[in-house]
Amino acid sequence: MKAEAIKLDGGKAGSVELDDAIFGLEPRADILHRVVRWQRARAQQGTHKVKTRSETSYSKKKIYRQKGTGGARHGDRNAPIFRKGGVYKGPVPRSHAHDLPKKFRKLGLRHALSAKAKAGELVVLEAAELEEPKTAVLARAVKARGWKRALVIDGAEVNANFARAAANIDGLDVLPSAGANVYDILRRDTLVITRAGIEALEARLK
Repeated sequence: MKAEAIKLDGGKAGSVELDDAIFGLEPRADILHRVVRWQRARAQQGTHKVKTRSETSYSKKKIYRQKGTGGARHGDRNAPIFRKGGVYKGPVPRSHAHDLPKKFRKLGLRHALSAKAKAGELVVLEAAELEEPKTAVLARAVKARGWKRALVIDGAEVNANFARAAANIDGLDVLPSAGANVYDILRRDTLVITRAGIEALEARLK
């Protein structure tokens, strides 16, 4: 499939051939869902923690005799039934990550790219470069193109001036091709890929 390429100032820059095996698939929500879950699970810190009855600070002494009180049998005040006692089977620090085959992760990225192409939310940019790291210059260009929430994917390396200017623009993210991922692609309204980015992604996903 073919797509028209544009320059940052809005001028035409010819056309580019997109691989149908990467940009022409019928998007499947179940595949995208599994990959996003895998990403978010890996990003979760898992530092939640509560104290068990062996960690709470209270006397270890038996609170009253075993029999003859008319009440229930208890040992110390650290039991979960008491106020300020330990928590029974509460959360402890752990990793929430789970495995997902590498081939499936690549498939998910292909479906995410295809979803953007099918929805008409894919823009091919000739090059993401600026002569100077001026946020105002880039902000005007982004506003003129109508990119409110956009992700820009460049080639192996991102132009330093472009990345520095984009850092101060809310809703604009810039990633090298190696950092392209399903979650960031889907969470933005517009996906902007440079020619170098397309070549790098096609080499990565074939």
